[in-house]
Amino acid sequence: MESGRPTVPPYVAGPLQLSPFRALSLAPRRVGDPASARAFARPYRGVPQRLQTWQKRGLATRDELPALYLHEYSDSGLTVRGLVGTLDLSRLATTPAARQVFPHEGVHPQQVVELSARMSTMRLNPAPILLVHRGPAAVRDISRQVRATAPDREYVDHAAQQHRIWAVRDPEHLRIIGEALAGARLLVADGHHRYAASVALHDRDPGPTHSDGLVMIIDQDETPLFLGAIHRLLHGVRLDDLVGVATSAGADVAICPNPDAAVTALSPDTMVLTDGRDWATVRVDVPPGHAVVQLVEGTLLQGLAKRPSRITYAHSLVQALDEVKPGRVTAALLPAVELDLVIDVVRAGGLLPEKATSFQPKPSLGSFIRLLDE
Repeated sequence: MESGRPTVPPYVAGPLQLSPFRALSLAPRRVGDPASARAFARPYRGVPQRLQTWQKRGLATRDELPALYLHEYSDSGLTVRGLVGTLDLSRLATTPAARQVFPHEGVHPQQVVELSARMSTMRLNPAPILLVHRGPAAVRDISRQVRATAPDREYVDHAAQQHRIWAVRDPEHLRIIGEALAGARLLVADGHHRYAASVALHDRDPGPTHSDGLVMIIDQDETPLFLGAIHRLLHGVRLDDLVGVATSAGADVAICPNPDAAVTALSPDTMVLTDGRDWATVRVDVPPGHAVVQLVEGTLLQGLAKRPSRITYAHSLVQALDEVKPGRVTAALLPAVELDLVIDVVRAGGLLPEKATSFQPKPSLGSFIRLLDE
């Protein structure tokens, strides 16, 4: 599906408007169950009827009244909390100063076209786009007030995520939230293609049905998502060749016989190369407002006589080290990118390479679905 060179996603302008909606949620035992994905499988035109059948069988429920939702979920010792609602994506920024929603990765145009067509046919947004920011105190205060009451739903899903959900319908709470978020500047943490597809839906069919997208807005100062690195696995590339290229590019390269010492050397200006047998640290001059991951292409790949036969990705050191093979697969281990650096990059008009960041944990599929018949 990922064909062609990635393009810059659109930037949405404000004032931002987060609106209530009638949430459709799968039954707790279905949330986080990989088998639940069949509800959104081909034929896509049959998805609405399929979900209606699931509701009749008690496998899904839909709220009678619209609301914003305070959603708290816990996974692997981390608790994340955010507001779920529909965000008006119909106003696009015409100047950098007008931008209020900031993607940080490019998207594949064909994938955007296919996904927007699929959502239109299914008549739904299958999951919230994750947006993060450093939220205003007024919203945190509403969050505390709401959490002082009993949750409307509380359950452990199929994937062992723990969920607590409050429906926010109080007019004063909604007013305060709306005013506080109108001028927010939000970073797309996860769901870049769904974000671009939601904007494309409105471009193709302007009107209220497609003006909004389903989002979850997380206050990174209150319950931060973990921001991890995504490592590169370079297939068909030898470690010695990468070391030679990095040295020629002016990087400070050091062979490191101790794997633990090499991993410890990971830092904002240092990546690590390994084929599982040998290790090397590569320290580069990182310009202000840039991240090491942005320099992989110029420092490692451009100087190779032959580019990698393919590049795959690992979300953990353990996964990367499981896949390296001397002489066949070499890993470029990267440091995590700090959130403030990501924000600096995107607000300056830049993007990070694909799969540069891993925001975790994400909510399980099925916790919130939005039907387009609102």
